Amino acid sequence: MRLFRVLCVVMCACALVACLAPSSPLPRNMSLKAFDPHRQDFVCKHEADSVPPIDVQAEAWLQEGLRITSRDLWPDQRDYPKAVVLWQQAAERKHWKAMMNLAGVLIQGDGTEAYVVPPDTERAIQIVEEAMKLGIPAAFDAMGTYHQRGLGVNGDASRAYAFWELAADMGSPSAQAFLGYDLSAAYDNPKERFWDNRPVGLKMLQCSFSQGNGNGAEKLALVYERDKTSEGWDRTIRTLHEGVKFGSEGSANTLSTLFRGAEIAKGAPSRDPARAERYGALGDALYLNPDLRFPNLDKVLPLPPAKLPQWDMSQPQTLIDAAKQVVPKPKVQPTPGSQRTGRTHIPQDHVLPQQPVIPARDWQEPGDRRRASP
Repeated sequence: MRLFRVLCVVMCACALVACLAPSSPLPRNMSLKAFDPHRQDFVCKHEADSVPPIDVQAEAWLQEGLRITSRDLWPDQRDYPKAVVLWQQAAERKHWKAMMNLAGVLIQGDGTEAYVVPPDTERAIQIVEEAMKLGIPAAFDAMGTYHQRGLGVNGDASRAYAFWELAADMGSPSAQAFLGYDLSAAYDNPKERFWDNRPVGLKMLQCSFSQGNGNGAEKLALVYERDKTSEGWDRTIRTLHEGVKFGSEGSANTLSTLFRGAEIAKGAPSRDPARAERYGALGDALYLNPDLRFPNLDKVLPLPPAKLPQWDMSQPQTLIDAAKQVVPKPKVQPTPGSQRTGRTHIPQDHVLPQQPVIPARDWQEPGDRRRASP
């Protein structure tokens, strides 16, 4: 009996210890492989191959939230509270972009006047952790930024770089652009956070560029620019030009500067004020609205030796609109009668009333002694 009691006590103690033992660490505290700036290789992976499929309804909620917070609106017109509700609904359906947008608003708050969303740092981190569990590369990139800035977690540059390296390996174009440039230096300077590992750095930058990342394009062009040969300049200009398509303000401004003739070197682009002005206008537009993209750039601003089409630059908005993606107008469903001809035609968006309308001259209030005119 005594032995039985001892066994019971031991079993209870073990159960208690099990209850008190810490569970698996939160994703924010996960174990990480130490950042290795002198790694030997990098295998390019694309973010699109790693994220879960997107639900149609969730995508509609995402787009509506983007529309009502667009940079094309004045700051006091951007309805962030409503967007948060929409993105929360989409996040519940595992829409990864909605999850990241939602966390991006909540981490430090956003909006003005009647449309303010207060910060909720812990909730933002929890959303990012849910995205990490889904294997979303952008979530690991964001967690690295939180550790770098000490947002909701202890500031730790070593863990930040470890998260960014993991995100880059998983396919995050943002992390690839950031780390790729840091690894493309001519010598090591850990205090300034750059290292001499150009072969790997270039692979990361080229991978980011191949995913249409504007920052990746700009950083890759800066590395190409170090080669002051005709071939190096050609790669630089073409990469920056693609960066403008991807929405890189820096790429547009750099091209504007180069075509103004600021760079005097063998192989550098010839002075071209008209091209400089057009790139400058696009850079100004991207400063005001970083969400712009210019897939039709080649039609309004082709690279030399192609001639520039005539354009009235007193109206730069026309150039910006022409470089944007063409969005087809939604098909209008014809209203009843709009397809008829002659006297039976009813203009589009107009319908006949359900009840006949009595002309005012033939109508009188009940009990009105005045008679309608004959």
